[in-house]
Amino acid sequence: MTSELLIPLHVKYIQSLDNHKDDLAYHLTTHLRINGIYWGLTSLCIMGHQDALPREEMIDFVMSCWDEKAGAFGPHPDHDAHLLSTLSAIQILATQKALDRIDVKRVTDFLLSLQTASGVFAGDRFGETDTRFTYCAVNALSLLGQLGKLEGDRKERAIEHIKQCRNFDGGFGSSVGAESHAGQIFVCVAALAILDRLEEVDVPTLAWWLSERQLPNGGLNGRPEKLEDVCYSFWVLSAMAILDKVTWIDAEKLTSFILSAQDTEGGGIADRPGDMVDVFHTHFGVAGLSLLGYPGLEDLDPVYCMPAKLIEEMGLRKQWTALERRKLP
Repeated sequence: MTSELLIPLHVKYIQSLDNHKDDLAYHLTTHLRINGIYWGLTSLCIMGHQDALPREEMIDFVMSCWDEKAGAFGPHPDHDAHLLSTLSAIQILATQKALDRIDVKRVTDFLLSLQTASGVFAGDRFGETDTRFTYCAVNALSLLGQLGKLEGDRKERAIEHIKQCRNFDGGFGSSVGAESHAGQIFVCVAALAILDRLEEVDVPTLAWWLSERQLPNGGLNGRPEKLEDVCYSFWVLSAMAILDKVTWIDAEKLTSFILSAQDTEGGGIADRPGDMVDVFHTHFGVAGLSLLGYPGLEDLDPVYCMPAKLIEEMGLRKQWTALERRKLP
């Protein structure tokens, strides 16, 4: 087991991901293509290698995913628009300083059209709702400078629905009555952070629940009695970073667990040691290490899951620093 992050190998692994077009798996994952580009690009940014992938080619692909009828982005050319892929498209273009390529009014209209009467957002026109989609909408509107369109009744309904998804253990679920889950906790806490309403979080109880996600081997799980998984290095730590409770996690043990899940020959990070690597876990493993302050990595903003320097340049980091000044309990 290596005791260091193998950055050159991980960069090569991400660069190689588009070289498997003869593999069936490549074509079976088109529904994740634009998300995968976001994961790969953000990983490279954190590792200090943003230029490892061709900028113009990436921007052109993102724009080819535009769904003209919906006024938003699908995950792949000729796929229907969805909130998940639209957020990834916006994140990619923001990172590549190409937000001017977006029809902001049409995308904003698409995002707002997906808010339901209860305040939660649907993922697309077919109507599936989830707290993830509320976060995606809030994040996307913020990155586009359109968060003001969510003021008033729209904002209060969104916040009220998140509050209704809060459980006795301090956590949040995917819907009202659903069990607490680390991934859903991140989206709810981060959405409240962007909306400047973190007072809706029961900080001591939630921080305790999150800290209990660390297992003896150092890894984190998403809910009680589940296996550890590298991706929760971000889902758990991001929420704890927003609440200023990262020190409640044993950073040394978690770092060792993430590093043990690396492929020391081909690069990439798996969900746990010995499993196959993928770009999803590579991204969230590197993101977790950044939140832990791993040496040599760029700072990651825990709210937007994007390079902190970029979020600061966009004038959005001030929301986060304002939250820090509140000195939450």
